[in-house]
Amino acid sequence: MIERCTSAKHPGWLELRRELWPHCCEAEHLSEMSATCSNPSDLSAYLAKDEAERPVGFVEVALRTDYVNGTNSSPVGFIEGIYVIPSARQRGVARALVQTAEAWARANGCREMASDARIENETSHAMHRALGFVETMRVVYFHKELAVKDNHDV
Repeated sequence: MIERCTSAKHPGWLELRRELWPHCCEAEHLSEMSATCSNPSDLSAYLAKDEAERPVGFVEVALRTDYVNGTNSSPVGFIEGIYVIPSARQRGVARALVQTAEAWARANGCREMASDARIENETSHAMHRALGFVETMRVVYFHKELAVKDNHDV
């Protein structure tokens, strides 16, 4: 069973987000969840439940109008996050969640879906390929701190 998350208090959503993004603090999770629920024309989230109505996965999807690597149209439906608990994997949960996200994107004028995954997350890569996604690029980002000069150095 797939249901739309309409509140940051949607049972199970926060717990599943913590599994996917453990580095985020609770306030950040709740802020993002509230933003998703308060902006339903640009963001949406769906929760999957098993036969006993226990939360087993979720997907968060957005409309992106900026350039999305590998796409040719705008807006693009973008999977911002997808997670299925290990005991529910390989049972069609991710497929059902992605199909729901795709239906939402189509209803919002999208002709394409996109997503990303960390370069080392081979499990996610395999899931994306199994669901019909095609890899478009691999990238490594770099960062450098700049020394702050005081006004006398200008």
